[in-house]
Amino acid sequence: MLYWLLFQVLRKFVPVFRIFGYITVRTALASLTALAIGLLCGPWLINKLREMSFGQHIREEGPQSHRKKAGTPTMGGLLIMASIVIPTLLWADLKNPYIWLALLGLVGFGVIGFFDDYAKVTKKRNLGLTSWQKFWAQVVVAMLISFCLLVLHSHSTYSTVINVPFFKQFKPDLLIESWTKNFWTYPLAFIFFYAFIVFIMVGSSNAVNLTDGLDGLAIGLMIIASGAMTILTYLSSHAAFSQYLGLARLPRSQELTIFCASMMGASLAFLWYNCHPAEVFMGDVGSLSLGGALGIVAVLIKQEVLLVFIGGVYVIEALSVILQVGSYKLRNGKRIFKMAPIHHHFEALGWSESKVIVRFWIVGLVMALFALTTLKLR
Repeated sequence: MLYWLLFQVLRKFVPVFRIFGYITVRTALASLTALAIGLLCGPWLINKLREMSFGQHIREEGPQSHRKKAGTPTMGGLLIMASIVIPTLLWADLKNPYIWLALLGLVGFGVIGFFDDYAKVTKKRNLGLTSWQKFWAQVVVAMLISFCLLVLHSHSTYSTVINVPFFKQFKPDLLIESWTKNFWTYPLAFIFFYAFIVFIMVGSSNAVNLTDGLDGLAIGLMIIASGAMTILTYLSSHAAFSQYLGLARLPRSQELTIFCASMMGASLAFLWYNCHPAEVFMGDVGSLSLGGALGIVAVLIKQEVLLVFIGGVYVIEALSVILQVGSYKLRNGKRIFKMAPIHHHFEALGWSESKVIVRFWIVGLVMALFALTTLKLR
């Protein structure tokens, strides 16, 4: 909106407003706007959630040290979503379809998380979603986005080719050409495409959700991940950089830089209130929406494989739960970890909560930096 007003309209009368045509300027402004919204509106939302008695419920099987957190306001993810959506609408070019798909992923998964959170805090499970209902709701949102991507692909505005780390020439196509040319395998190509996109988005969303168990852990890692995504979206849209690094050039991904910068600013602001000891929790409305947004951005800029490294700690947290559950069911109740997700395992070993959080941040930063170095190691 401000981009349209300042650059498209007022630029004709005030030449200096041409500066708002630069993506770097709008990216910085979007990040600062998100940070300001989060910091200024945070106290109001926390007080409102406290007045409405929207407090966090602590699981009985969780660490005993977490019992004191019961009653801490939750659903702070509403603040995160607002801090991302508003700057994006203000500073991005809203004619860009990638922006609307990113917002659809953020809000779509956020709505699912909101219903689940609301059911928990009001103790009215009939108003919420069961685990399977939540999962299938996520699948529906991801499939809707997948359909939109196919429409964009038919208009040559979206590529189904994937960038693979360490390989400059190897770029597999999700819509396998040999399949789409054969009558009998034609449907399999689209089934594979849908399954892959759904796996990335739903997996990313749930991985962030599982990581959100310690004060500031998930949101701190999101600052790192969204920062790396901001760099990737800029490089993918830049003609010189994309050619130099051997990336598929995606001019339309330019506006996603603003979306990712808004995510980083919003996450930084939320960490101010979520750092240990937390004044507010993001809840499923925050974790599911952020994870979904991270997944859709990776899909749009063709860095689905690199997302595994950028969100490395999220992946490790999700795998720890899968391994724990699998071991418990297949090995007659035997566990691999003292407790899952894995951050609780280290708490059970005697690490303080702050030590676990900071060390996981360090691991996340190292993995994100490694992901960025793979752009040159080809």
